[in-house]
Amino acid sequence: MTRLHPHRAFWVITATFVMVLFASAAPSPLYPVYQQLWGFSAFTLTAVFAIYVATMLVSLLTVGSLSDHIGRRPVLAIALVLLIVSMVLFVSADDVGLLMAARALQGLATGAAMGTLTATVVDLQPTPRLGSAITGAAPAIGLAGGVAVAGLFVEYAPAPRFLVYEVILALFAVLLIALLLVPETSDRIGFTSRRHLFATLAPQVRLPAQVRRVFLAAVPALVATWSLGGLYLSLGSSVVARVFGVDNHAEAGVLLFVFFASAAITSLLITGRSAATKLAFGYPALAGGAVISLAGVLGETLPLYIAGSVIAGAGFAATFLGALDSISAATPPQQRGQVFSSVFVASYLAFSLPAVVAGIIVSHIGLRETVVGYVAYVLVLAVVGALTNARLRRRSARSTGPATAVPAESAESECAIPAPR
Repeated sequence: MTRLHPHRAFWVITATFVMVLFASAAPSPLYPVYQQLWGFSAFTLTAVFAIYVATMLVSLLTVGSLSDHIGRRPVLAIALVLLIVSMVLFVSADDVGLLMAARALQGLATGAAMGTLTATVVDLQPTPRLGSAITGAAPAIGLAGGVAVAGLFVEYAPAPRFLVYEVILALFAVLLIALLLVPETSDRIGFTSRRHLFATLAPQVRLPAQVRRVFLAAVPALVATWSLGGLYLSLGSSVVARVFGVDNHAEAGVLLFVFFASAAITSLLITGRSAATKLAFGYPALAGGAVISLAGVLGETLPLYIAGSVIAGAGFAATFLGALDSISAATPPQQRGQVFSSVFVASYLAFSLPAVVAGIIVSHIGLRETVVGYVAYVLVLAVVGALTNARLRRRSARSTGPATAVPAESAESECAIPAPR
C-alpha cells in the first residue's frame, strides 16, 4: 500500500489531534439538555465529568508509552475505533448509565490517543516551528470547536442530542481510513518478555532521567494553564448564564470559545519565539487575564470578562507551549510517547481535579466565591512558575556566560530550562 508523504501524513495526524479534543468537549453544552431530560442532580453531572477524566488518566498511565514499543499507528487505530464506539453509545444513550458508559469509553480512547498523537506530530513535523505550533494550537482549537459547534447544534440544529455525535462519528471513520495511509514513525521494538510487557503497562508515570529536571520545572506551567482551562469548561457556562444572563446555548458557546480561540491564534503567532520568551510572556498574560476576567464576573461586566478571556487564552497558549517546547527538546525520539503521556497526565489532573472540587463546593459557598478561590489558586501557580522560570534562566545565563551565548537564529530550538547533559 502506498503511504502518504510525511508532510501530508502530518496534516492527517493534526486533524486527528484536533478531532479527539473536539469530541471530548462536545458533550459539555449538552449537559443541561441531559439534566432537563433525565432530571439528575449537579452531583451526578460532576460524576459524569469525573468518570471521563478517571478513565482517561488510567489509559494515560497504562498505555501511554505503548506506542514507543509497538508503533504509533496501531495505538491510534485502536483509539479511533474506541472513539467511534463511544459516539454510538452517545447516540444510543437514553439514561445516565449509558451516558456515563459513553464518557468512560471516550476517556479511555482519548488517554490512549493524546500522548501518541503529540509524539507523532513531533515525529512527522516538517519543521520544529510548525510542530510546536500544532502541539500548542491543536488542543485549543479542538476544545474551542467542540464547545462552539455543539452549542450551535443545541440551539439551532434538529435533534442536537444525536446530530453532533453522528457528525463526529463520520469524521472519525474518515480519519481511521486515512490513518491506513500514514507511515509508521516509531520503531517497533516490542517487548523482551511478559515481565517487560506487564512492567510497561503497570500504572505509573515514567520519565527518562535526562527529562526529569526539565519536566518538574515545567509542572507549574502545565498545572496553571490546564487548571484555568478547566475553570472555563466547568464553571464557564454557569458564569455566562447566571452572572451575565446569557441563556442562548449558541451565544454561551461563543463566549467560551473566545478563551480557546485566543489560545489557538496565539499558538500560531508565537511559534517563532524561544521557550524562554514564551514563558516570559505567558505567565503574566495568564495571571493578568484571569484577574481581568474575575473583575468582569464580580462587576457583572461582560466586555471586561471577554477581554480577560482573550488575554488569559493568549497566556494559556504561550505558557503551555513554552513548557512543552522545553520538555520536547530534552526528550529522546524513542521515548516521546512515554514523556508526552506524562505531560497529559499532569495536564488533565490539573484540568479535572480542581473542576470537580469546584463543582462540589459551588452549591455550598456560591458561584462568585468559588470563581474567586479558583482564580486565586491559578495565580499562585503562575507566580510560582514565573519565579522558577526566572531563577533557572539566571542559572543558565551564569553557566553559559557571554562567550557561549545562543545565536539569535537558533533561539527557537532552545529551552527556557536547560536540559541535563
